Amino acid sequence: MGAGAGGGRCMADSEVSRGRARAATGAAVTAFAPAKINLYLRVTGRRDDGYHLLDSLAVFAAVGDRVTVAPGAALTLAAFGPEAAGLPDAEQNLALRAARLLAAETGCSAGAVLRLEKCLPVASGIGGGSTDAAAALHALNRLWELGRDAAALAALGARLGADLPVCLAARPVRMRGIGERLDPAPRLPEFGLVLANPRQALATQAVFQARDAAFSAPARLPEAWPDAAALARDIAALGNDLEAAARRLCPAIGEVRAALAALPGCLAAGMSGSGATCFAIFADAARAAAAAASLPDAWWRWGGGLHPPDRA
Repeated sequence: MGAGAGGGRCMADSEVSRGRARAATGAAVTAFAPAKINLYLRVTGRRDDGYHLLDSLAVFAAVGDRVTVAPGAALTLAAFGPEAAGLPDAEQNLALRAARLLAAETGCSAGAVLRLEKCLPVASGIGGGSTDAAAALHALNRLWELGRDAAALAALGARLGADLPVCLAARPVRMRGIGERLDPAPRLPEFGLVLANPRQALATQAVFQARDAAFSAPARLPEAWPDAAALARDIAALGNDLEAAARRLCPAIGEVRAALAALPGCLAAGMSGSGATCFAIFADAARAAAAAASLPDAWWRWGGGLHPPDRA
């Protein structure tokens, strides 16, 4: 799984198979909710309705939350785990809102008990709420035997937030538009990731409001990167257009990013999404896991590989 996340055990994607086995009995369905990492992020414009246009290469780490759904009389959600204390109340939780929307849109009257094991920090730039909602949609689609395909779930998810389509896909993609346009990512080499967060929540809207830079041109990407070092060079050059604004609101980002860059074997370091989680690229998952273990215990941190493992 990689290095632990600051005091709690986070579920690796390989463990979800047990939940899928339980689905066959009708008792419960478990879905993995992996962390989304924006390896680069460019703000390319703004629509008349205020939504910003983005260009980003998103990948998913083999660490995340877990959503388990079981039959119930009504739709309810209970959260637990090392990062659950930072969540809003259940009524505001995006996973429960996703469940209610799916039920309403499909006319499904069956209830469900949702249990959210929260291992990712809240409001941290790695898609925690969106990936939880995506996992809930996948799990309920199976539990309720709705048979909704990927496109139908993506269209439904987009009504809840711009990050839902990419989190429903949960594979490396290039995100454009406001997040709804998903194009194939360049072929990725093997590489590892270290993630670190100073445990300071950062609201996405506040970061966009604080941004005062000009818009950027979309990135020019190769068809493939030959190795992790080549990938890291390009990612370092592309950067994150939200980082300057995020660092003004949360100066600790600079400390975290510097610590990652100084880790032995680090090929490049950057900030994911709107922060405050930062990442470092390593040659492989084993080196990333070893490096993450040396970071301060006060931070949320993890090191390992990608989800899905074959990067397909």
